[in-house]
Amino acid sequence: MSNVLDIVTSGALTYEQKVVALAHAAEDTLEVLEIPEKTKYYMEIGAICNLNEGNGPYRPRYIMPDYEKAVKQGCRFLELDPPQDLDELLNFLMILYRHVPSITSYPVFLGDLDKLIEPFLDGVSDEEAEKKIRLFLRYLDRTITDSFCHGNLGPEETRAGRIILKLEKELQQAVPNLTLKYDKDITPDDFAELALYTSLFCANPAMCNDRMHKDTYERYGISSCYNILPIGGGSYTLSRIVLPRLAKTAESKEQFLKELLPDCLKCMADYMNERIKFIVERSNFFESSFLVKEGLISRDKFLAMFGVVGLAEAANWFMEDKTKIYGHDADADQLADDIMTVISDFTKQYPALYSEVADGHFLLHAQVGIDSDIGITSGVRIPVGDEPENMYDHLKHSARYHRFFPTGCADIFAFDVTGRDNPGAVLDIVKGAFDVGDKYISFYASDSDLVRITGYLVKRSEMEKFDRGEAVLQNTTQLGAPTYKSAHLADRKVRSGL
Repeated sequence: MSNVLDIVTSGALTYEQKVVALAHAAEDTLEVLEIPEKTKYYMEIGAICNLNEGNGPYRPRYIMPDYEKAVKQGCRFLELDPPQDLDELLNFLMILYRHVPSITSYPVFLGDLDKLIEPFLDGVSDEEAEKKIRLFLRYLDRTITDSFCHGNLGPEETRAGRIILKLEKELQQAVPNLTLKYDKDITPDDFAELALYTSLFCANPAMCNDRMHKDTYERYGISSCYNILPIGGGSYTLSRIVLPRLAKTAESKEQFLKELLPDCLKCMADYMNERIKFIVERSNFFESSFLVKEGLISRDKFLAMFGVVGLAEAANWFMEDKTKIYGHDADADQLADDIMTVISDFTKQYPALYSEVADGHFLLHAQVGIDSDIGITSGVRIPVGDEPENMYDHLKHSARYHRFFPTGCADIFAFDVTGRDNPGAVLDIVKGAFDVGDKYISFYASDSDLVRITGYLVKRSEMEKFDRGEAVLQNTTQLGAPTYKSAHLADRKVRSGL
């Protein structure tokens, strides 16, 4: 009740943020999941973290509707006919987005925005299209007040894609988070350079290795930060193992690898299966959702994301020579590889309930972290301050660990403002990174108001308001402001514009 009163009387939360927080507080009063004592122990020491999903799961964490299908067939539940022109399309999408749930209570996936809009641009002038799409993008930013909301572009060049990129640079908005699916054999250089040029003004879009991710699912979308999930499905849940917290309880490196880590992995998997079982068998989500009834999502296209965070600190913990660190030393890097191999082998053999699209197993995700992760680095990234001097060495190191993660792994690079003068050189970096196996990278400029925190976007100016105790529109600002400080993100190595 004290927590509820704190929410009700908060001066730093908007009305809408209070409503969402109160709903989470109500959910957390439930005890419907069977959690063994050993699992509770791992949770208490912070080695297993459920990322605030709540104690009574009543919807999947991430939902990826097939918006192209919706546009073609209309939506009976919302009494919407298939749109016939650009105005009707944008109105259709605005209404549909309002009814797509997720763990955040907002849609985390908006679809392939350029492909949705492109067919409706025939006969529409650039000036008219820009005005309508500008209003649409402004609507998204002001009503989906959570930057874990994601839209996709590419890999093909489209007129709609160019318009969106132009407007993103102008609007400087945190929502939606955007990614360009990039394939050097499909995406024209000038279009990719426009995307990178735009990102060096507003941290949007990020770049995804389309060729690698197409091998994971027949059709994929990118949601939230950089979650690679099947369109028409999504993820039931995302729990994570916080490796350094577990490592600090180990008797030795060998005991960690052979006993402690496997035991914790099993407890986490069983906990995730318990959540999946409740969602599928008891919550009635899939029986009641219009998204299922109209074929926009299907239960058999959902999976469970098995999160990993803090690989760098776990590897460093076991190094006797503390000058040998992850990202710089072969022994530390090999230990990190050994840790990831144990985790990967486990997920490939341990059964995940109701996860047909993933062949009945959990799929690994390099989780970006939360505001309470003090001294814990996102996923498998190199900690801020320890980045290699040579960016190409950094990218090759990243690729070594990206290979483990079919549902998302990413790196973030800050560039000095001269990068805007040479987007072709930045594109060469992307091409080289993707050729060696990097799956997803993003860029922003050192003077940009919009910055990537761990995967999502936040404005520096909004963080300053939040730090002064003022209410802010985006609830992700409340997550980003403390993380920006505790993770020393202002100290990210700034790369040369080449």
